[in-house]
Amino acid sequence: MDKRILAIFAAIGASTIYGINHTLAKGVMPTFIMPFGFIFLRVLGAAVLFWLVSIFYPWEKIARKDYPRLIACAVFGMVINMLFFFKGLNLSTPINSSVITTLSPIMVFALSTLLLKERITLLKITGIIVGLSGALLLIFFSKPSIGEASDTMLGNMYFVINALSFGAYLIIVRPLVKKYSTITLMKWIFTIAVVINFPITISEFQEVEWLSLPFHAIWKMGFVVLGTTFFTYLLNVYALKYLSASTLSVFIYLQPLIAITYSIFVGADTLSVIKITAALLVFIGVFMVSKNPSTTKAHQD
Repeated sequence: MDKRILAIFAAIGASTIYGINHTLAKGVMPTFIMPFGFIFLRVLGAAVLFWLVSIFYPWEKIARKDYPRLIACAVFGMVINMLFFFKGLNLSTPINSSVITTLSPIMVFALSTLLLKERITLLKITGIIVGLSGALLLIFFSKPSIGEASDTMLGNMYFVINALSFGAYLIIVRPLVKKYSTITLMKWIFTIAVVINFPITISEFQEVEWLSLPFHAIWKMGFVVLGTTFFTYLLNVYALKYLSASTLSVFIYLQPLIAITYSIFVGADTLSVIKITAALLVFIGVFMVSKNPSTTKAHQD
C-alpha cells in the first residue's frame, strides 16, 4: 500500500484515539481515580514505554545547553497541559473538552505572534476572534446536559489554559525536534515530567484502590496510557514523514467530531444549540488561522 495512504490512516487513527479519550478518561474520574492521580499514571507509564522502546534506537546525548528548553517542554507539555486538561475534564463534559482543546492552532499562532514576531494578517486576527468567541460561548453559556459535570464553567476555563499551555509547548519544542529523534525527546521529557508532577500528583495516585479496580476501569486507564499517550505520538510521527504539517493539522477537526459522536453514542454527553454553535465558531476560527502551514500542528491532551 502507498505510504502516503498509510500515513493518512495513521493520522485518522491518532485523531480517533484522541476523540475517544475524552469520554473514556472522564469515565473513570473521579470514581476510580482522581485527575492528578491519573496524570501521574499517564506520565509514568509513558516514560517507561518510551525508555523501553529507546533500547532499540541509537543513544543520543542531550547537550547541556538544551536542558532548560527540555525542562520547559515538560512543564508546558506534560505538566500544566495535562493537569489542566484532566482537571477540566473531571469538572466539565467530553464534548466541551473536545471542542475547546481544538483551539491549539489558534494558541500557537497567537503565541508565535507575541514571542516570535510572526507575521499577522487580518484573516488570522479574525480567526482568533471567531475561535475564541466559540470557546467563550461554551465557557459562559454551556450547561451540563448529564449530571456528571460538577462545575462546567471552571472546567471549560481549564481547557483554555490547557490549549494555551500546549501551544507554548509546540513553540518551545520546535528547535529540539530538528536536533534529536522523537524517542530521545519523549523519554527525557516524560521522565522530567514524572519528577515535576510527583509532588503534585502522588497523593491522589496513592488513594487509588488498585487491587479492587473493576476491569472496565483498568482497560480505560490502559487506553489513556498506551493509546492516548504513547501510540498517538508514534502514529503522528509516522504521518509527519509522508504528510506535511499543514495536511496533518486538518485532522484536528476529526477529534471533536469523533468525541461528540462517541460520547453521545455511549450516553456520556448530549448536544445542544450552544455546543453546536460554539463548535462551528471554533472550527471556522481554527481554519482561518491555519491557512498558513507554518502555524499549524496536531493537538495532543
